[in-house]
Parts: sequence; C-alpha cells; structure tokens
Amino acid sequence: MYKQQRTLAEPVYLKGQGLHSGKTVGLTIKPAPPNFGIKFRRVDLPGSPLISSHFNRVIDTSLATVIGEDGYIVSTIEHLMASLSGMSIDNATAELDDYEVPIMDGSAAVFTDAMKSAGIVEQDAPRLYFVIASPIELKKDGKAVGVYPSPHRTISCTIKFDHPAIQEQKYTLELTNGNFAREIGPARTFGFYQELEYLRHYGLGKGGSLDNAVVIDNNGVMNENGLRFPDEFVRHKILDSIGDFSLLGMPILGHIELYKSGHNFNHEFLKEFFRQKKAWKTSPIDSIGNTGSSE
Repeated sequence: MYKQQRTLAEPVYLKGQGLHSGKTVGLTIKPAPPNFGIKFRRVDLPGSPLISSHFNRVIDTSLATVIGEDGYIVSTIEHLMASLSGMSIDNATAELDDYEVPIMDGSAAVFTDAMKSAGIVEQDAPRLYFVIASPIELKKDGKAVGVYPSPHRTISCTIKFDHPAIQEQKYTLELTNGNFAREIGPARTFGFYQELEYLRHYGLGKGGSLDNAVVIDNNGVMNENGLRFPDEFVRHKILDSIGDFSLLGMPILGHIELYKSGHNFNHEFLKEFFRQKKAWKTSPIDSIGNTGSSE
C-alpha cells in the first residue's frame, strides 16, 4: 500500500459517447494538489462549476451513479472512479464538456491505460486509510454488504442471475501489484437485450451498443467475440463497487464482501458506514505498522 498521496504526472484527454445520453463527450483528467481529492468540473457551464465525488453528493443510483451540487450534475461516474481508485490516484480533476462521463468500451481499461501512459507521481502528503476495527454489515431483501478487519485491501463479490450465461459467480480481488488493471479493469458493463430496448423506448441507453457492453439475450451472449473473462460479469460488479466505495473519499484497509449488491445498495451501505464511526479509524500507513508494499 502506498504511504504517500498520488496524482497524474500530466493531463490525459479522452473522447467518447455517453451511455444514456448518446452525446459525444470530451474528458480531460488533470493532476491536482495534495488533499484535493477527486472532483468533476463542468467546463460547458458558466463558471465551470466543481462537483465533489463524495457519497453525500450522490443524487441518483437507479441506472448509474449520478452526483450533483448546486443544481449541476455529472452522470455515470462509476467506471472512471473505479479506475482512479484502482490505480491509487488520490487527487485529480475530471473536466467534462457535457454532463455524462463517456462509456468508452464499457470497462475501465481505456481510463487505466490512459493514466498509465500519463504516469503517476507521489506527492508530499501522507495517504490516509479507513482502517476497519470491527465489522460493519448491512443486509436487506436478500442483499448484503459488509466490511471486516484485514491487513490487506480486499474485495469479494457474489452475484446470482437466473440466466444460464451468468448464474452464480464469485470473485475475490486483493488490490495489490496492479491487480485492478489486469483482473478487473477490462471487465465490461453488461445488460439484457430486453432491458436495453426498454431504456431506448424511454429515451435512455442511446449510446449503448455491442461495442461498449456485454449484451445477453435468451440464447446467451450476443457479442461476436464473446467474453473477455469466463466470469466477466462478477468482475464488472467488483469494478462498479470499487467505484462506489471510492466515494467515501479515502481507501478502506479491510475486506469488503458483497452479495447480490448494486449501486443503490452500495450507496445505502456507505451511509451506514459513516453511522458506525466506532468501527473504524483514519490513519496513515506508518501508524498502522505496514511496510508500505506496492499496490
């Protein structure tokens, strides 16, 4: 785990379609100073307002994670947030010329590749962690999320779908040694063909296609080249959850376990997390006694 905060060595620029708006969106991810966090800037609006990527700025989780502040919104932030968290980038500004983060290929790979190319630098400020001292759990309607004490940053996920292409899948990831970029980043978002048609009927999902999502019909996976991983579905759920948990503002040192959870339930858990302040503390690595091995 890194002792120091990190940011990009130089800006990166990407361009793509919004998943729901279908609009072409330009995204520039810029370095930011220590203790700045991750913020989004709407350069298409007067005054180029900033919106903090914090769980208390979340205004919708029905189809994607949407944050808002002072009447301005940024939508579909989860894949970019997962990339920043998975690459252990603490400080950055994401500038957009529209309201929705581009979906790219439906995964985090394009973002992580761009960040690798730009380079990542350590900053002169300690990196703080939420250190889990005792379990925090939330269970409801057959879903469950919990965090448990652990000396490692680990996330486990179980999903269950009544479809032969998915069924039950489980995966555990330790966020160390570039595992996110290799094992989770390339996993694409997925959905059922019938749901995509329903969204389009109501003016949503305009940018969705086989180029940026795994689409499933009654016969199985519709994408010509199939899956990138046999268990790509659960890997993508981990990707989404890493993005959701990044909205806490600092990384968790502990084991996150998810069972049939999604954006909405993850967000409910984040609120529960802050209600149980006796179950965790914030601390730099040196105070924890960790040797500072690379993530």
